[in-house]
Amino acid sequence: MATMEIEIIEMADTKAKFLLKNTSPAMANALRRTLLSDIPKMAIDKVEFLTGKIEGDDGKEYESITPLFEEIIAHRLGMLPVPTDLDLFVPQDECSCGGEGCPSCTIMYSIRKTGPATVYSSDLQPLGGPNSDKLRIVDEFIPIVELTPEQGIYVYATAIMGTARKHVKWQVCNGVGYSYMPVIEIDPKHASDEEVLACADICPEGLEVKGGKLVVKSALQCGLCKGCIEKISDIDGINVTWDDSNFIFKYETDGSMTAQKALDVALDVLAKEAKTFADEIEAL
Repeated sequence: MATMEIEIIEMADTKAKFLLKNTSPAMANALRRTLLSDIPKMAIDKVEFLTGKIEGDDGKEYESITPLFEEIIAHRLGMLPVPTDLDLFVPQDECSCGGEGCPSCTIMYSIRKTGPATVYSSDLQPLGGPNSDKLRIVDEFIPIVELTPEQGIYVYATAIMGTARKHVKWQVCNGVGYSYMPVIEIDPKHASDEEVLACADICPEGLEVKGGKLVVKSALQCGLCKGCIEKISDIDGINVTWDDSNFIFKYETDGSMTAQKALDVALDVLAKEAKTFADEIEAL
C-alpha cells in the first residue's frame, strides 16, 4: 500500500491549500475532523468584571459600566484568537499545578479603558511573564464594545487550553473542506473538433487550446461541474471523473497559530489517535 503524501499548493500565514495523495475518503475525512475539532488552543474561558468607580488617564472618575450585558462582552472576549504556543502551555488537567492556574496553563489579560471610545482587541493586555508581548491578540482591530462618555470598563480575563470538541472558541481552523482530485481525459481523435475546442471558454482556468487542440491546463481548477461534457454531449471528446485516492484540501486559521503549525499539529494528533486505536485492537 502506497504511503500517504501531502503536496503543498499554497501555504500562507492563515490559509492553506494542499493535495492529500495516496489515501482514502475515510482518512481524508478524519483529517478534516481533526483540523476542525482536535487542535489544542488557548482561549478566554473566564472573565471578571470590576464594578464601581475607576479613574481615567485624565484624572476623572468613570463608572465601570458598558451599554452591553456582561455576558455579551464575555462571549466576545472568548471568541478572540489568543496566540497559542503548544511548547509553552499545557491543558489545566495535565498541569503540575493541578488545575489551579499557573503560567504553564493559564494566560491572564486585563482591560482598563474609559469612554468615549471603542474597546478593541488590542486593549487586551497580557499580564506578566517574559513572553507577554507574544501573547497579545494578533488581530488588533476586533471591536468589543463602544463606551459612551462617563463610562469605563475594567476586567480581568483568563485564557486556558481546550479543543473545539468542547466549545467553538477553541477552534483553530475554519472553512475546512476537501474535494476529489479531478481527472480530465481528452480523446485525441476529437481534440481539434470545434465543439471540443469551445470547452476552453467554459473552463478557461482548467482547459486551454494549444496547437489547435484542447489540452488540460490545470486539473486543480476543475470544479467537477461537467459543463464541458454537457457542451459536447453528442461527441465523446472529453470525459471528467475524479480520483478517490487524491484530495484537494483548503482551510484557514483564526490567527491563533499559523496554517502550517495547525496542519503539523493535526497530523500529529491523528497519528497518536491511530496508534492508540491500533494498540487497543491488539490488546483485544
